[in-house]
Amino acid sequence: MRIVSLLPSATEIVCALGAAADLVGISHECDHPPDIRDRTVLTRSRIHDGSSAAIDAAVRDVIANALSIYAVDDAALARLAPDVIITQDLCAVCAVSLDDVRAAVARLAHRADLRVVALSPTRLADVLDDLHRVGDAISRRAAATAARAALDTRIAAISRRAAASSARPRVVTLEWIDPLMIGGTWMPELVELAHGLPVGAVAGAPAPTITSATLTALAPDVVLLKPCGFSLPGTLSELPTISRTVLSAVSPTTRVYATDGNAYFNRPGPRLVDSLEILAACLHPDLFADFATHHAASIHRLA
Repeated sequence: MRIVSLLPSATEIVCALGAAADLVGISHECDHPPDIRDRTVLTRSRIHDGSSAAIDAAVRDVIANALSIYAVDDAALARLAPDVIITQDLCAVCAVSLDDVRAAVARLAHRADLRVVALSPTRLADVLDDLHRVGDAISRRAAATAARAALDTRIAAISRRAAASSARPRVVTLEWIDPLMIGGTWMPELVELAHGLPVGAVAGAPAPTITSATLTALAPDVVLLKPCGFSLPGTLSELPTISRTVLSAVSPTTRVYATDGNAYFNRPGPRLVDSLEILAACLHPDLFADFATHHAASIHRLA
């Protein structure tokens, strides 16, 4: 079977199910596991790297001009002749849209046997169910069942440990820095599993945009910065903006952490459970010193 994945989380799922050798094409954002980086890259972005404010403005400009943020290399896709293409139908800003993929497929030689699988998770259960969706599409159902069971076991163990804490901190997770956006979709569920109280966002809903004044009113005990598409160094490069919009808006007793949103929290695949470990370490450092040590390279305390 020849598999193309145009979504980083789907690429991770394919590999978790033992089908890395069948993966022939990926998106420009697919970077994990490292041994898939030699696959043919089929997408490119019209938005270049920059500050969170610059990226936000560029995205709004592209959308205002009715353009797609990402482009698919039709010719390379045709040469790869995939049996399955995995994409997403959740966010046109995060990855290639389903419409773009359908247009690219329509330009191929009419392949009646070509299967397009679109993932659109908004809750943690959706992410876990996507293992089965992908498993069914690539004939790896048994592997999907085993992988799902292993992730469920890890989630339950973290939740039990976190519930032993007498504290349940108020938590704001920030999906974007300028403007400020609170993490929605599966993030409130992760906060609850880590025995925190998510404030300012609703599970399954998109990320709401807020002001610094709203952040102050939410009175968080913990703020976790995990902007979409930003590595930890990328997030720390925004420190002047973070100081102005976040650090100045919260109590001196509020703990503020920066982490790697690109690799973990904003990637709806198997590493959401690693994200839960990072979150638990930030919310309850006394209970999860082992996770803090294991994920030290991805956690930076700002306040």
